[in-house]
Amino acid sequence: MPPAENDDANLDPLRDSLALQHEAAALGFDWNHADELWAKLTEEIGELREACGQGEARVLDEFGDLLFVAINLSRHLGVEPARALAHANAKFRRRFGVVMAGRPQWDALQGPARLDAMERLWQQAKREESSS
Repeated sequence: MPPAENDDANLDPLRDSLALQHEAAALGFDWNHADELWAKLTEEIGELREACGQGEARVLDEFGDLLFVAINLSRHLGVEPARALAHANAKFRRRFGVVMAGRPQWDALQGPARLDAMERLWQQAKREESSS
């Protein structure tokens, strides 16, 4: 069965990408190993960097390619991409919560000093997570 168009108008793009890649892989159109995808991911990052400053349409195209390859890599690594993203979002919320709790330390600062104070709190949150 060839990769299907989005049969379900409500299917989110992440799941759609994963489904397309599973369909293509079932027909043998796939990378042999996850290791091969690292080079492709690096290539797509380079293409995205080149696209910056060349207009929104080009950036959109290259950023989409980067996400598509990242989702393909997740499939090869056996990681559900939506679950990984949900995990990353939760981690960001926890760490940003520490930054916000420390707001009295950085709220009145401006420019680089403000960002530096926020970054120190972010790093503190990372250390606290890794030690627990």
